[in-house]
Amino acid sequence: MSRNKSLVPHNIEELKAYVPGKTIAEVKELYQPERISKLASNENRLGRSNNVDAAINEALKIVHDYPDPAARALRSDIASRYGISEDRIMCGAGSESLLAGLCRTFFLNKENLITADATFIGIFVQAKIRGIKVKRIPLTNDFKFDIKGMVNALGEQTKMIYIANPNNPTGTYITKKEYQWLLEQVPEDVLIVMDEAYYEYAHTVDDYPDVLENQPKNVIVLRTFSKGYGLAGFRVGYAIADPEIITYLMKTRLAFEPGTLGQAAARAAFGDEEFLTTSTKLVEDGKQDLYRLFDEHGIRYARSAANFVMIEMPDDGTAEHVTQEMLKKGVILRRIQAFGLPKCIRITVGLREEMDHFKKAFNEVYLSKDTLKN
Repeated sequence: MSRNKSLVPHNIEELKAYVPGKTIAEVKELYQPERISKLASNENRLGRSNNVDAAINEALKIVHDYPDPAARALRSDIASRYGISEDRIMCGAGSESLLAGLCRTFFLNKENLITADATFIGIFVQAKIRGIKVKRIPLTNDFKFDIKGMVNALGEQTKMIYIANPNNPTGTYITKKEYQWLLEQVPEDVLIVMDEAYYEYAHTVDDYPDVLENQPKNVIVLRTFSKGYGLAGFRVGYAIADPEIITYLMKTRLAFEPGTLGQAAARAAFGDEEFLTTSTKLVEDGKQDLYRLFDEHGIRYARSAANFVMIEMPDDGTAEHVTQEMLKKGVILRRIQAFGLPKCIRITVGLREEMDHFKKAFNEVYLSKDTLKN
């Protein structure tokens, strides 16, 4: 009997696989540069807290057992730090795992999600997997979320508004005033997801909103240990929301994430405030240095509240040329056409020697005749 049915639903057939940046090994194999600076993936180039290694060695003693499914010790640490109850916290395997949980928990057929047209790719992937319609609102001319445009797009079928704050890949953020206005405009039955993956770099900015201080029942905060704490390889993140929201998310989550080693690493890193201070200062100093360089060349950039800076080239061809030529010199950058910004390049702020490598290579590439022709 022939049924002529596809093996997978059309939304999965149409899904575009995530394409990560080049790895160090790939660049070595392709170009054999004298040195490599990986500035493409917004990782913490300082590494991790020294406390993590001892915690991992201790956790290895029980790695044959399943991890604590409720991550009770880690949740207790987070609750104590922010002065909230543990029943408002759920841990998961990074922000994208939490986004997947939100998409499978709260959406029915025909309900939609509103976000920017150029933001974290993970939200588009997870929505597509669940067959969720996404209303994409263009960024403003200065690369910010158009909050008024998002509110104007609200409809009867809108279930969620997603805001990456600061936004990836632009580094821009919505202010306290914009956040307060958003709360006043959005109905209580529409979830507002504030993805604060870069919170550790942003929270000291004067007009950055303290969402936990003003968090209604429909607001969900996402944070991660991948960036400021340098634990990207462990995949640990957490959601903070009303206890009822957390109860629903706990019903649909994968039972044993994050793993034992991830939980141990996160607790150790979370307790090392000295490392975090050093890490965030390195990034702030690096960003100021980049701003001076780009001002010198007359290159447009977005001032960033995250650990990266986005620049805009004159056209797509120049962006592609600069990215490829920098790669040949061992500097891995992220051209962000996949985010909907084909003229733009994202540069992670790295160690001082990595940034010196970047500046030397960039001056050579950007001022070359071939680049000036593009």
